[in-house]
Amino acid sequence: MFTLRAALLMIGCSLATIPVLYAQQYPTKPVRYIVAYAAGGGTDTIARLIARKLAESMGQQVIVDNRPGAGGNIATDIAVNALADGYTILMGNVGPMTVNPHLYKLTFSPLRDLSPVTQIAASPLLVVVHPSLPVGSLKDLIAFARREPGKLSYSSAGVGSSNHLAGALFGIEARVNIVHIPYKGAAPALTDLVAGRVQLSFQTLTSASRIVQSGKLKALAVTSAKRSALFPDIPTATESGLDGYEVSAWYGMLVPLNTPRSVIDKINRATVEALKNKEVAERLAQQGAEPVGSTPEAFGKFMRSETEKWAKVVKISGMKAE
Repeated sequence: MFTLRAALLMIGCSLATIPVLYAQQYPTKPVRYIVAYAAGGGTDTIARLIARKLAESMGQQVIVDNRPGAGGNIATDIAVNALADGYTILMGNVGPMTVNPHLYKLTFSPLRDLSPVTQIAASPLLVVVHPSLPVGSLKDLIAFARREPGKLSYSSAGVGSSNHLAGALFGIEARVNIVHIPYKGAAPALTDLVAGRVQLSFQTLTSASRIVQSGKLKALAVTSAKRSALFPDIPTATESGLDGYEVSAWYGMLVPLNTPRSVIDKINRATVEALKNKEVAERLAQQGAEPVGSTPEAFGKFMRSETEKWAKVVKISGMKAE
């Protein structure tokens, strides 16, 4: 006899198969990949590299949608409010994901309102100075800054950028007073450093490599735990006497909260596979970045630790939004 219990069991079984079927069919239309910065920058370059490989493996277009402005908050807000169906992906990085919640009054929380997919890559920064500054090492720089408090200034791509965070943490860890000069982007921040209008900066390897190699800037240290393959002769900050000082410009992939886990796993697998591609690895290396390809859980744990780390830096340094 066909009972109510049997009917409910049949409905339950049918509902249980929906996520599996959805993941098998996904994607059936183009996927939007939101980037919080203008086209041509480091974040955009990496996003487009990954988007192309995802399109190849998933059989649908992955369209990069550049939404710059408000320190990355515009792009994050769009992603938070998008449908949780797997057709909106966000390229997240350190500033918008882990710093902005402590700088701005936001209506959303990246940790609460987005689901992590994977950390794509991480890139250390270089501590670079103008050649006119009479220092030859990070120890020299710290000693100079202690002798002349408030005399040195450093440039950044803006409040909350990785350059700014690196400088703020440097001031705390080295116990020095250096003045932050924010710019509207990495290019003008480097231009004024090369011109000598500021004395130092904490720049990505991609941004600074050619200028350092030309002799227009001096590189004193790399901010990673180990030396960079691009600059093997440049010591780490720890090797230079600043124990525990570590900063990276990292990139990760997130989707709106409640996106089906089966879809998240499918995007994760496709991205991790893309990061194993020789061309992708070589292109990332040219950017001074190393591929990661973590699980959603590992990336979520990493974001939480980064949020805690930078919340302390924001508080201690007195960092304010522009």
